[in-house]
Amino acid sequence: MTKIDLITGILGAGKTTFLLKYARALLDRGENIAILENDFGAVNADMVLLQELRSDRCKLEMISGGGDAHCHRRRFRTQLIALGMEHPDRVIVEPSGIYDMDEFFDIIHEPPLDRWFEIGSILTVINAETETDLTDEMEYLLASEAACAGKLILSKLPAQSPETCAEALLGRLNQALTAIRCDRQFTAADMLCKDWNTLTAEDFSALTAAGYRNASYVKKYAVDTLRSGVHYFMHIRLPEMQIREILQDIFADADCGRIYRIKGSLPDENGGWFSINAMPEKIEMRPVLNAQAVLIVIGDGLSLDALNAHFRQHNTDPKFVSI
Repeated sequence: MTKIDLITGILGAGKTTFLLKYARALLDRGENIAILENDFGAVNADMVLLQELRSDRCKLEMISGGGDAHCHRRRFRTQLIALGMEHPDRVIVEPSGIYDMDEFFDIIHEPPLDRWFEIGSILTVINAETETDLTDEMEYLLASEAACAGKLILSKLPAQSPETCAEALLGRLNQALTAIRCDRQFTAADMLCKDWNTLTAEDFSALTAAGYRNASYVKKYAVDTLRSGVHYFMHIRLPEMQIREILQDIFADADCGRIYRIKGSLPDENGGWFSINAMPEKIEMRPVLNAQAVLIVIGDGLSLDALNAHFRQHNTDPKFVSI
C-alpha cells in the first residue's frame, strides 16, 4: 500500500518550507513520491515553490478552490484515486492552513482509497514565534490541526534559548487542546525542536515513522464560517524596490484587517520572477524560475477595499483583478 502523509499547520506556520526539505529527504533515499497541494483558495502560490522538486520520481498535483466544500472534497477524493492507481511509494498532502482534519480521515477510509493507502505520518508545523494573542478561532485551528499529530515540527526557533521557547509554546498548545475538550496533552518528546538546516537522514526517517494519534475534540467552528479568510490579487506588478515598504504599510494598516501572511510571486524588472513570503515580523523575497503574478493575503476580518487601495496605488498592470 502507498503511505500517505499529512503536513498540517495554521496560516504562516512554514508548511511548504518544511515540505521541501521532507520531500528531498524522501527522494534522496530512493522513494517515488507525489505531492498533493489541497487548498480551498482560487490560486495555490505554494506550487511555485515546489516546482524545483518536479521530476520522474516526484509528481506535483494540486486542488484549488471553486464550488462549495462538498465539491472540493470530491476533487480531493478524485485526485487521490488517480494517484492511488499509479502506486507511488508515498503521497504527501499539504492542506490549507484552515482545514478540517475529519476530511482527511474520512476520505482515506472510503473505498477504494482504503485499499490503496495507509496513513503514514501526520506532522504539524508550528511557528515558534506564533503570537500570544491569537483569536479564539486561530487557537482552535492551532489545537485541532495538531491533535492527531505524530510529531510537532517547530519552525523559526530562536537561536537563543530554543528550549525555553518550545516549552512556552507547548504550554499554550496544551491549553488550547483543553479548551476544545481534547484529552491529549503534548510533551517535549512529541516535538522536533531543531534547526531544519541541521536535520539528518535519521531525523527524516524518524518523521516518516512518527505515525499519528486518534484524538477527539469538540468542533467549536466550521471552517467555512471562520473570520479568517483569504483575498487574491492577480495581474499585479509592483515597483521592485518598493515592495517591502508597500507590504509593511499593509501590515501596519488596521483598516486592512489583522494580516498573518502575504504570499505569492511577482515579476521582477528583468523579465524574471521572485516569490514573496511575508509576515509582520519578516518579509522574504527570492528568485524562482516560473511563476504567475499573484499575491495572496491571509488574515482575520480582511477588508478587500482597504487592501485594493494599497495595491492600486502602486500597481502598473491594467489587467489587475482582486477577489
